Amino acid sequence: MVIKMDKVSFIIPKGHLAEGALKLLERAGYRILGDDRTYRPSINDPKIELKVLRPQEIPVLVGDGLHDIGITGSDWLRETRANVDVLLDLEYARVKLVLAVPKYWTGINSLSDLLEDFNRRGRVLRVSTEYLNISAEHIMSNPVYRRLYGDREPLMVTPWWKKGENSMVVIYLSFGATEAKPPEDADAIIDVMETGESLERNNLKPIEVVMESTAILIANKRSLMDPEKREKIYDVLTLLRGVVDGRKKLHIFVNVHRDNLPKLLERLPALKKPTVSPLSDENWYSVNTVIDKDQFIEILPILRRLAQGLVVYEPRQVLPLEEITSEENSARGE
Repeated sequence: MVIKMDKVSFIIPKGHLAEGALKLLERAGYRILGDDRTYRPSINDPKIELKVLRPQEIPVLVGDGLHDIGITGSDWLRETRANVDVLLDLEYARVKLVLAVPKYWTGINSLSDLLEDFNRRGRVLRVSTEYLNISAEHIMSNPVYRRLYGDREPLMVTPWWKKGENSMVVIYLSFGATEAKPPEDADAIIDVMETGESLERNNLKPIEVVMESTAILIANKRSLMDPEKREKIYDVLTLLRGVVDGRKKLHIFVNVHRDNLPKLLERLPALKKPTVSPLSDENWYSVNTVIDKDQFIEILPILRRLAQGLVVYEPRQVLPLEEITSEENSARGE
């Protein structure tokens, strides 16, 4: 009797993280089919089952074992405090979570200023955000807050419950359109900023960075202990990491005369070691290697002086197989 492995349940995000996730998966070699409205797209790997959910939900669902792996934002992992393993920073959807206030508050340029001003006037400070836990942690870590209110937690308000002891600083749960809340419904917001245009359009200014966030690949801890599921999860990790690393690399090919070969190899950075192949003319060699994109401008003068016939490719993937294998063996306890 053949026992079939359960499929690896992979949640991909809806919303602002969706486009980047789909591009990443497609560049990794996966084909995903389904219209924009489907929550269960198909994928060209029979051992993977996809589902689309909001990134806010993904850390908890993966942490609780309802799904094996997922793509979410590091902001939502911190907010939910889910117990998962972070496998990879996917290095897209790089945003800042910022504290913002109305632009015309020219004297308010930090959380400390804001707390001092509202306390001096005896006013309740109202903050609107989708990030209750992160906001409360950030506010309570401020030295002015600790001086004024000690270790009392700000009052957090949702439609279903309230918690916290300090009613002079109130954090309201926002369900979106957070930038529209000031000044009538909130005095300040803590929200995601990518370019700052949305804040500008709503007459707000950022006064403090709470955290920076990117998309991340996370896994359920128990799933990583299952040998068959771990194998498939590390396949996914290898392909996605190859894309992330490939975006930062260039694959270059050059022809070099044998007299210049030692000088070129001495100056040429490489992922491991350059591949050197003799050409039909015994005085010439072909050299190909993978370098960091940031190094290309630096080494271009060297290539111009010492080599001929430069060809440059941007690799689709660079797969760090040795590193992934080492990490997988560590996960196995080997």
